[in-house]
Formats: sequence, C-alpha cells, structure tokens
Amino acid sequence: MHPELFELPIIHVTVKSYGLMMVVGFLLAVLLMRRASRRVGENPDHITNVALYALIAGVVGARIFYVVHHYNLFAGDFMSVFAVWQGGLEFLGGVLMAIGVVFVYVLANRLPLRRYFDILAIGLMLGLSFGRIGCFLNGCCFGKPTDVAWAVRFPYGSPPYLTQVKPDLRRDRSRPYFDLPAEYFGYVGEDGASWYSVDEGSKYRAYLKPKELLADAQKEQVRTLYQMLPVHPTQIYASLNALALCGILFAFWRRFGAKYPGCTLGLMFLLYGPTRFVLEAIRDDNPFEKAWWTIYPGGTVSQNLGIYLFIVGSVIFIACWRAGRKGATPNQPARTSGKAAARASN
Repeated sequence: MHPELFELPIIHVTVKSYGLMMVVGFLLAVLLMRRASRRVGENPDHITNVALYALIAGVVGARIFYVVHHYNLFAGDFMSVFAVWQGGLEFLGGVLMAIGVVFVYVLANRLPLRRYFDILAIGLMLGLSFGRIGCFLNGCCFGKPTDVAWAVRFPYGSPPYLTQVKPDLRRDRSRPYFDLPAEYFGYVGEDGASWYSVDEGSKYRAYLKPKELLADAQKEQVRTLYQMLPVHPTQIYASLNALALCGILFAFWRRFGAKYPGCTLGLMFLLYGPTRFVLEAIRDDNPFEKAWWTIYPGGTVSQNLGIYLFIVGSVIFIACWRAGRKGATPNQPARTSGKAAARASN
C-alpha cells in the first residue's frame, strides 16, 4: 500500500498513487481513442476534447455519488465534500455524469453519436484498468478475507485494517473480524502527541490509535499478533477485468463497429454489469442497500447498478444491431468494414 508515492522537491507537493494512475490511464486511453478515431475517418481532436470534458465530469460525478453514498462521513463538515485529493470516488457515478456531458458535446458539434460512444467505451475500460491499480496502492476497494495463495495484507491503520477491527453494521456484521485490545482505541490530545485510551465497552465508538503514536511493543504486536486477515486483491481483479473488457471491445469494434455503431457501447454495459456484480460479491467495503429502487435487496449499490447496466446494455446492443442489419443491402453486407462503410454509417 503506497497512497503517496513521492514528494516533488522545492514545491513540496506529494504525488498520490491513485491520482497518478488515473492520469496514466487517461493519457493512454486518449492515445488509443485518437488512433481508433483516425481509423474511421474522424477528427481525433474531437476525441481529445470530449475526453477532457468527460474526465472533469467523471471526477465530479464520482465524487457526488460517493458523498451521497457515504453522506454520514461528511455530516458537520461540508467543506470536506470538496477535498477530492483525500480520496472518495465511485466509478459508476463518474460514468453516468461523463455520459451526460459527452452526449451534450457530441450533439452540439453534430458528430455521429453512436460512433463516438463506441470509441469512448473502449478507452474507458483501458483507463479504468489503471485506475484500479491506483485503488490497490491507495488501499481502497478492498476484498473479503480469504486464504487463497495470492491474498494480500494491508498495513495497520489502512481502510481494510480499520474495517476488520470494528463491526460494520452497514454490511450486517455485528462483530469485528478479530479483537484488537482497547488500548489501541481512543482519542488524540490537543497537543497532537498525547493519546487517551478508552475502555472495552467504548472502543468501537473511538478512533484507532495513529501508527506514529504506537509504543515499540505495540508496533511489534501489529506486525505479528494483530495483523489483519489476508484479503482478496479485488483491485487487481478489477484491473485485469477492465483490461480484458478493453481487448474484447476493441476486437468487436474493429470487426463490427463500422456497420453496427452503438453496439460496442451496449456490449460494454452488457459485460461490465455482470462482472462488477461478481466482483462486488467478494469486496468488503461497500454497504448493503435496501432502498426502494433496488432490484437485488441486500446487495450493494454497485451490484444493483450492475443489473441495471446489463439491462440497458442489452437494449442498446439489440437495438443497434437491428438498426445495422436493416441498413445492410445485398451490395453492402452487414460486416462491411473500412472507411467507406464507416462514413456510410451513423
């Protein structure tokens, strides 16, 4: 776990691992999408513009979704809502906001809507694969305890560690995974160096003792006796999943994209929804949701949205596939490819 990679000299700005991976993923996605746009005779500058707008909208949407989802964390501290650099983004919220902004941009510039969404779908999966590596380095989006050979442990004080030493009623878990003594829970004094422990009955309402205030004996204990349980590296699973989906979408788009614009976008939703549903089943961070809009009561928000994405993706894919078949003629088969077919399609 490396949430902070290094500090820039002179200006003393810390480079966050999550932000760096997001930037790397974004740049590579833009390069891929510009290349794809040239292949179908589109101006790659439009791809760059729409990608930048989508990035900004995605961050805003992901933050809004996270704040709404975890509103209790921001009660009484409204300004912390804007502290994006402290972490707290949800991918699906970013996707929804980005789609809206892309839709407006493409229509305003009278561009082929389905074709641009297809290209952006491919780039989105590539960018997400790097973003999930950032999640791994940051310690968020963690998995459930497991004994698989590739399980990982996160350090003391990390979000996964804190989850394991306290009950999580939002996930219907009334007891911690392992019992950490009350001396590790309490409050920091006003001087920032004093520590006031609480009794056993109050420890779950208190804060975890900062690592820098641990005594030498306690530091040794959290390295051995009180290590967190190993967990699924769900961030790596999600990264590999996004990379695989990127490859599948790109292959599908190269063969069918020209004649069936919009199908690649539909396929992205159709595939990402179920895979996200499965990944959520082995994650241990998101609370269960039982609101009126849920299709799967007791699942997480992302699991329920995954079901909706599958339904929406199926509708988009079928509708665009049928539209492509209707546009085919005996002299122009459904699998015609190349720039001429691309210009003839939407």
